[in-house]
Amino acid sequence: MSDKKASRPCHHCKSKSASAPTDNSKIHYEKFWLYRHCSSLQQRDRQAQKAGQLFSGLLAMNVVFLGSAFISSMIFNKVAITLADVWILLSILKVLCLFWIIYYLLGTSRQPHAVLYRDSHAGAIWIRGSVLLFGSCSILLNVFQIGYSTILIHCKSRVEIVFPSIGILFICTQAYFLWHHSKDCIQVQHNFTRCGLMLTIATNLLLWLLAVTNDTLHIEIESQLREVERRFAGKAPSSHPHCLCTCPNMTICKVFQKGYILLYPFNTEYCLVCCSVLYVMWKNVGRRISHHHIPHTKPKFKLQGVVFGPLLGTSAVIIGACVFMMYQIQATSLVPSHQVFVIYYSYYIVLLPLMSVGAVIGTVIHALEKKELDTLKNPTRSLDVVLLMGAALGQIGMSYFSIVALVATDPRDLLNSLALSYSVLIIFQNITQNVFVIDGLHRRRITPPGKEEDTEEEQNGEVYSQRRVSVLELGQEIRKASLSYIHTYSNLSWKRRVLREISFFLVLCNIILWVMPTFGAHPIFENRMERSFYGYSTWFVIVNFGLPLGVFYRMHSVGGLLEVYVTA
Repeated sequence: MSDKKASRPCHHCKSKSASAPTDNSKIHYEKFWLYRHCSSLQQRDRQAQKAGQLFSGLLAMNVVFLGSAFISSMIFNKVAITLADVWILLSILKVLCLFWIIYYLLGTSRQPHAVLYRDSHAGAIWIRGSVLLFGSCSILLNVFQIGYSTILIHCKSRVEIVFPSIGILFICTQAYFLWHHSKDCIQVQHNFTRCGLMLTIATNLLLWLLAVTNDTLHIEIESQLREVERRFAGKAPSSHPHCLCTCPNMTICKVFQKGYILLYPFNTEYCLVCCSVLYVMWKNVGRRISHHHIPHTKPKFKLQGVVFGPLLGTSAVIIGACVFMMYQIQATSLVPSHQVFVIYYSYYIVLLPLMSVGAVIGTVIHALEKKELDTLKNPTRSLDVVLLMGAALGQIGMSYFSIVALVATDPRDLLNSLALSYSVLIIFQNITQNVFVIDGLHRRRITPPGKEEDTEEEQNGEVYSQRRVSVLELGQEIRKASLSYIHTYSNLSWKRRVLREISFFLVLCNIILWVMPTFGAHPIFENRMERSFYGYSTWFVIVNFGLPLGVFYRMHSVGGLLEVYVTA
């Protein structure tokens, strides 16, 4: 490759994301010292790519093991390794990741021919939007943590102020990086980019692991509640060490404390979402996309052709919102009402079987359809399948722990029997929905050039091409739009129509099942049945491990179901 061609910048590389270049002089083949004697340039490139992935994966594995050793030592030996030591280690990792991200933004991505291809499947708008949403909540969480630690500076370490400050900078930089570069298939500095991505993934995993296991503030709040109960009972104050650092009678301190507890799950969600996006970027390093991998027409979301799915789904959302508000009002009191748990579990017991039946019917329709499977290489879809299966383990794992605790105590009690039914139905619903979504993602849906699309475009053209001059013409246009909707609905084949109805219904159901636990409805922790069986610390780790995965599963299912709906 000549120096002139190498130094000439490609002005259209980033703008033309859907075009694959044909000039071989723009391709940067990977090199690795172990495979410099390979006979073929392409063979040397493939071997170097595998070696780069192996070494970057080993780097991430060692960082994760080191951080896990620190966090485990903090849990089992709080004298030798403290929480401040873990924060110092994570702060160092955050700073290293910040340096690499800034270098990527200002250096790597701006090199000539750095981004010749962009993966159209990666970085969907809903997942980038969730990065911004959860990132904003995580920033607010760190602000609350800084405020809370500042008020209690007499008994808090200064590291508790420095760590969230670095966290805010890390979250902002990472969110900007993922929003603008999640689709990149970088073609230069392959190994350094892979190592940087893997280091960032390892850092996010360790932050998630710390959030799962760190119950310091929760223990402080529990100790304050016990202190209040002791005072009401007329007993002497406790000598518990956490009581020495209690929130004073200040409104702002209570706001910081309550906000921290409310936003706590968002931070774990943010770490998981970032890991998934970064992993796709890691898989796309050095990837060259050919023309047949690039979709010529991207299906758009249209609400036409569905009636019962939106109606049933909207009903489930409205009822769920009412149940959620009732639960929030009752469960936040000092002594939660027994009735609110019954209502909450009853809502799930009615909704989950409907979702399971819909998923089973959709799977059967997929089996009846004679559609080819899409076997093209797609890292984003492969990751979607892995994430659906892995995230479902959170709710399934918690459900099995609950089943053991409830059966071992008193399964004949009303609340215990409802919780037991809820746990069993959660397992069945997760499995059936996963089968339906994964099967739908692998179906190749090619719309035949038949009457449906033409008819829809003609009807829409007739409706919206007329000028709205008078009220009479407006009424005629509304009537034609209704007829167009009915015509489209009747023209859809019954299989496609049922698939769309089921997909839309499941989308709305998963949205409300995502909202309820995300914004504070956690009966599995607040009903105290499993907590009294396993103990506070053990059940705290189980819930903090399973609950964020469950919330992430609902959010990720919405994206998968929308894709199934659009391609149906």
